[in-house]
Amino acid sequence: MTLWLVDQRAKRSRPPIKHFPPQAPNLDPYRNAALDVAAEVGRSAGTDVGYAERIVTRRLAEDDFDIVLSATPGGRNAAIARIAFEVRNHMPTEDDSRSLATLVRIALLAQIEAVWWGRWPGYLTDADVCDSADLVDLDAMEQAGQLRFRYRHQATTFLARAARSAERRTLPGRTPRTAGLSVARSRPQTVAWLNQLAEEFALRAPYGTPPLWVTSLTRSIAHQKHLKSLGYIAVLPSSHCIGYAADIEMAWYRRFHAHRLLRGLLLDRQRANEVNVIDEGQVWHVCLRPEIVHGPRPLPRAQASQPNDSEPER
Repeated sequence: MTLWLVDQRAKRSRPPIKHFPPQAPNLDPYRNAALDVAAEVGRSAGTDVGYAERIVTRRLAEDDFDIVLSATPGGRNAAIARIAFEVRNHMPTEDDSRSLATLVRIALLAQIEAVWWGRWPGYLTDADVCDSADLVDLDAMEQAGQLRFRYRHQATTFLARAARSAERRTLPGRTPRTAGLSVARSRPQTVAWLNQLAEEFALRAPYGTPPLWVTSLTRSIAHQKHLKSLGYIAVLPSSHCIGYAADIEMAWYRRFHAHRLLRGLLLDRQRANEVNVIDEGQVWHVCLRPEIVHGPRPLPRAQASQPNDSEPER
């Protein structure tokens, strides 16, 4: 079932319709090929970035990659150059040989989103994110009872960081180990999609499972570069910088035996051509397709949930 969402305000900044493909191509061969390349890097390259780059460059010449790479901004050669640059400049640690393969997998699957949103200008700074009229304020929506998922803000003061650290020591596992949102704003379509996912997850998850937890939403390009400087895998262009992406906590739900259900719900929506999904380990990244963003159905509002002492606080 395809989810159709609309935000009339987005019409002002929408790219020309020619930037959207007339129909959704079958992306399964590309995704399978991307996973295979990442697996080869993991088996053969270890932490050797030079060897990994040679594997990637050789494999990206295969036909299965053409349907996506040729449609990215700048075309196939530019996409291969960007991916090779990411691999060449990655600095995996000796005790994390899997990070290089993870980078390759994320960088290749992110090219799907570069086709969808790579021609949109991203938000340059956090101030641009805060000032954008095309984004909604999650704090205001939460206060109005319009959110079905949970999130938390980054701890920006010494006291807040100390309290967060004390919580992890005294109540380990009460909340996911995540820094939180730098800016709690997102596209209304993204919020609506997450609300619907959260409602289905709440209905089907084992008793006592906390609500869906979102760890990241809209980021500025400056913040994306900052994350990269800290050693995180943060490729550009990124759909986070457009507002149509979210990172959803996955590993934490193992303690509630709900991670397989959540994984299945996300993959079902990818098979339904609603989103692109990338397994990033602790979190799973999702990005909305343009075809479900610009549609005739209004933004649904979630019903206010009843207070529950067992639910984690932000």
